This record gives sequence, structure tokens and C-alpha cells, in this order.
Amino acid sequence: MNVAVKAPHAMGAVDNDWWRGAVIYQIYPRSFQDSNGDGVGDLAGIVQRLPYIATLGVDAIWISPFFTSPMKDFGYDVSDYCDVDPMFGTLADFDAVVETAHRLGIRVMIDLVLSHTSDAHPWFVESRANCDNPRHDWYVWSDPKPDGTPPNNWLSIFGGSAWQWDTRREQYYLHNFLVSQPDLNFHNMDVQGALLDVATFWLNRGVDGFRLDTINFYTHDAELRDNPALPPERRNADTAPAVNPYNHQEHIYSKNRPENLDFLRKLRAVMEPFGAAAVGEVGDAQRGLEIMGEYTAGDDLMQMCYAFEFLSPEQPTADRIVEVMGRVDAVAADGWACWAFSNHDVKRHASRWNLPPAAQRMFATLLMCLRGSVCLYQGEELGLPEADVAFEDLQDPYGIEFWPEFKGRDGCRTPMVWEPSNQNGAFTTGRPWLPVASEHLALSVAAQEDDPGALLHHYRRAVAFRQAHPALSVGSHDKVSATGDVVHFTRAHDGVQIFCAFNISDSPSDLDLPAGVWTPIGDDLGAAHVSADGRMHLGPWQVCLFTKPANIV
Repeated sequence: MNVAVKAPHAMGAVDNDWWRGAVIYQIYPRSFQDSNGDGVGDLAGIVQRLPYIATLGVDAIWISPFFTSPMKDFGYDVSDYCDVDPMFGTLADFDAVVETAHRLGIRVMIDLVLSHTSDAHPWFVESRANCDNPRHDWYVWSDPKPDGTPPNNWLSIFGGSAWQWDTRREQYYLHNFLVSQPDLNFHNMDVQGALLDVATFWLNRGVDGFRLDTINFYTHDAELRDNPALPPERRNADTAPAVNPYNHQEHIYSKNRPENLDFLRKLRAVMEPFGAAAVGEVGDAQRGLEIMGEYTAGDDLMQMCYAFEFLSPEQPTADRIVEVMGRVDAVAADGWACWAFSNHDVKRHASRWNLPPAAQRMFATLLMCLRGSVCLYQGEELGLPEADVAFEDLQDPYGIEFWPEFKGRDGCRTPMVWEPSNQNGAFTTGRPWLPVASEHLALSVAAQEDDPGALLHHYRRAVAFRQAHPALSVGSHDKVSATGDVVHFTRAHDGVQIFCAFNISDSPSDLDLPAGVWTPIGDDLGAAHVSADGRMHLGPWQVCLFTKPANIV
């Protein structure tokens, strides 16, 4: 394999703006590469596969949690923030990831889960022991109502009440997710200080930034007021499956609190001397874009956030893309979005939107042309469909709880396929923790390397196209518009303009090129040209890309 290595970034220099327009590749470590045959991916496996990631031309990797954990939510229930779970290796293995990635010119971001811990974390073990210990209020505790019921109506995103009775303290504790994931009390400044120390620990170890899990869940309403009901017409299933009663509330008190901004400013101040950046996950089905705008405004909060608009079940139409991008312009004009179509929490978009190969190529190119930064999820570049995991093989508690109407997240978390030569796709020599989908083997990295027309090569070309044109990575855009099924906009930077048009349909469409002298680009992305009649004729799922240099009218 020929590795086109980017120039390593100077470790002694601080570039506080590297994240703007960056392409970030998400690694789900359990499923990326197993180096020791136990069926679970690990940090040494990531080191082994980093040269492959370098061939994609991405700027950074984001590694989902690898901290010490009981693994009831697969690492999103942390019992030690400053160590590596033995199933993933050691701190020395993590150091090798950072060293190797940096040598290849790739920055390293890690997934920090700050809103809650595992109930096995020593902080919680001490907190629940009694009401008098030094950490008695490090978590959200409350007395019951006079009738013994929970203090309010808040719901867990994993189903049922967000409150769990604890017999040791004879109080309820808050858990927005699993019962085994108690929420930390961000109204306690000692808690905030301890979490800032965690961030500092990893920054000193060489990480370049963080993906911040459930960033809008950190702070709760100190008065524990009930959430209001959400009218049926305002409910959607962007952040929770439709069968989940969580969708029946407007979560204005259990999350999305204004006090959260104070902590984010402290975190930004900790990151700033290291040139580190963060991307926050905003989980809210009603105000996600607005919160993204609030959390990324100015230069003292988070650099990037992503909401769930393009992670939703419905394939975005031209009108929907215009609506979302217009809303971002209205509520987050001073902020910065990070766009993704797939990740470890949602059904893979090739299946979610039922995309033919041509549509997958078009959406990959669109993603690289949108204003903002970009996250790619492992296997997305291969066009992996959602795997069908049998109930008896399910691992995800979310899917087990809501089966069969919602099958959980295991289908997007099955192992990466590297070679078609064996049933495990060269992910492991043992039995994989989730079965490898047989239909994935023909889409493996090795199979696509040998096929010049494969989607993998298109992703490489699309990333390289973005990297070659600053107007796409860091430039402005004019109003995103739609003409029929065609989305179009112009990106600009230092006087150079790039006109982008995308046919979001399986039918041909025509469009007039804006006035001026334009030069066609993007031939290797399958871009259409202007025909003799002066119009763009876009085939199904086709793109059109043109550039106008500075000082050319």
C-alpha cells in the first residue's frame, strides 16, 4: 500500500486554528483492529492500521472511549478517567498511538465522557456511602417526594425514569442514561475542577483535542423542576427512537442549562495553551442547532459542535439541506458546525437512507463541500451497510431494551473489514465481540484497493479535493439554495470562489451556471460540465463544481 503521508505537524508549535475545516476520522476501538486475538479491538491494533488512515488524507482521528470501565455501555461508563482499560491495552499503548499518528501528520482527539461516570467509579462509591462524606454531593442526589416517588418527571434516554433509588442513602440519584451511569453534579466546583484535571492529564500526554460526549447534559436545573410535555407535532426521533417516551418531553430542565457555558469557558481555557480543540455532541431534537450556535460562539467556548440534523432517519432532500444550512446561518453564524452522516450511535447512512452507489459518492462529495468541519465514521469510506445482528448476538443495552422496534446500535458497530480472505475480515484471529457481517467482506479495504472505481478511492479523492481548496475547508458560503432537487452554493476564500451543485435525486436535473467566467473542476469526482447550451445537465446523483480565481469577473 502506498501511503501518502501528510507533513507531520510541529509538536513544539501551537496552531490554535487547525480544527477549522478539519476532516476527522472516528475510530470505534472495540471494532477497529484486534492485535491479540481476544476478539476485541485495541490500541495496538489502531497503531497497526494508522498507515491506512493516513492514506485517506484526514487531519485527525477521534477515538471513542478506551478508559477503565465495567463496559455496561461499552466505555461510556468510566470508572477511571486516567487509565486504559486492560481490554484495550495500556497507557504505553496509547502513547504509541499518539506518537505514530503525529509522525504520520494526524492529530489525536479522544472521547471524554464528563456528564456521568460508572457507578463503579471511586467517586460514586464514596458518594453513595452516606450523606456526610467529602464527595456526598459530587452526584445529583435528591430526597423522594412525600409519597416516595422520584423528585420530578425527568426521563432517561435509555428508557424509564431518570432517577434510581439508593438504599444506602435512602435517596434518589440522577442518571440520564443507564442506571449504572450516575450523573455528576456540575454545580459543585470540586467536580468541575476534577474534570478539568482529567482534561489536563490527557493534554499533557499529547492529545490534540476532545470529542465531548453529551455536552449539553452536563448541568441540570438546581431546583429540579419538571420538564414540560412536548406536543406530538413537535416530537421527532433524531436523538431517541420513536418508541422511546423520552421524546414526549421538552428537556429544558434536565439538560441544556445556561450555567453550562461557565464550565465550557473553563475547559476552553485549559485547552488553549496546548492548541487543542473540542467538538461537542449536542443531543437535542428540538434546539440542537441553536445550542450548537450558543456553545461555539466567540473564541472562549468550544470550537465545534455537531447536532443530529444529518444523522436523522430521513434522507435529506434538497429542501431539507437548505433548511438546515439556513438555520445554521441564522442561529450559529458566529459558531462552527461539524457535519457527519454516520457515527457509532446511528444506523449507517448507506442503509438509513437506502443509498445506491452513485448517491453515496454524491453525499461524500457534498460533505466535503459544506461549510464546517467533517467527521467520517470507520467503514463509511467503504460504503458498509448496516449489519443485521441477531437478537441473541446483541450487546447494546439500548437495543435489548427496545427490541424489536429499535434494534440498537450494534449494527453500526460491527468490526471493520480489512480483507475478504476469512469470515472475520482480518479484524481478529479469535471470535469477534460482534459478528462480522458476511455482506461486508466484499467491501473490505483490500478488495476496494484493487478496484479503481471503488468508493474508498472516491472518499480519498473527495478529502484531497477539500484539502486542495481552502475555500471549501475554511471559506465562507453564500446562501445555500435549491432549484428543484439541486442544492447549490458558492464557497469563497481570499477572492477565490468555488460553485458547488448537487443533484439530490435519482432523476436528471438542469441548472444555469451563475454569470461569470468559471472553470470546471472535480473531474475525478464525476462532476458534470456546462454543455453547449450554457446549462449544467446533472445526471442522477451527480455534482457540478466550478472555480473562479480572484480578480476574474
